[in-house]
Amino acid sequence: MIRKIIQIDKEKCNGCGACAKACHEGAIGMVDGKAELLRDDYCDGLGDCLPVCPTGAITFVEREAAQYNEEAVQANKKARSPLPCGCPGTQSKQIPRRPVQTAAAESESCLSQWPVQIKLVPINAPYFHQANLLIAADCTAYAYGGFHSKFMKNKNTLIGCPKLDEGSYAEKLTEIIRNNDIKSVTIVRMEVPCCGGIEMAAKAAIQASGKFLPWQVVTISTDGRILES
Repeated sequence: MIRKIIQIDKEKCNGCGACAKACHEGAIGMVDGKAELLRDDYCDGLGDCLPVCPTGAITFVEREAAQYNEEAVQANKKARSPLPCGCPGTQSKQIPRRPVQTAAAESESCLSQWPVQIKLVPINAPYFHQANLLIAADCTAYAYGGFHSKFMKNKNTLIGCPKLDEGSYAEKLTEIIRNNDIKSVTIVRMEVPCCGGIEMAAKAAIQASGKFLPWQVVTISTDGRILES
């Protein structure tokens, strides 16, 4: 059928991804750093993506295209996370611990679940049952060389950056702690002031959950040392 549908000029596209975030139907994706119309039948032709494009790369055209398919759109939303990062929402899982093939003990991965981003992790994931929770600023793993063996071992890890992520983590962390049998909380942050946000959010979450849990805060210096509290 001939109908109105979007067209993306890849020469003008700067790869910002704003259109993919604005498209609630999942019709637009980022392919090789450029926006692309993934399926004609996902595009409803309403153009929520047009006003957010900073370069004018998106326009309407009338051409032969498959009819908009609401059922296909809803099925796609159920199968995949609607987040612009594209992480599948159905693949939250516990990961068996296994060493990397190397002689260095520090190279053993202690990652026990996926995802680890606070924004992405499900509130009621089964791996939170009787978990020792590690809430860490993401820079800490790069600053401290033995992060896996020192902090992640036998813990479930949640990471975030309070400076770059929008909003507070406190509400979601509260729900995780309140709705699961959490045994303890370890907070690891950098010494820089902006990292205080993750410490405050974690402390606020423990308090708001109404639970009495053992917790501690560990601060890492910018040159990779554990600072005494």
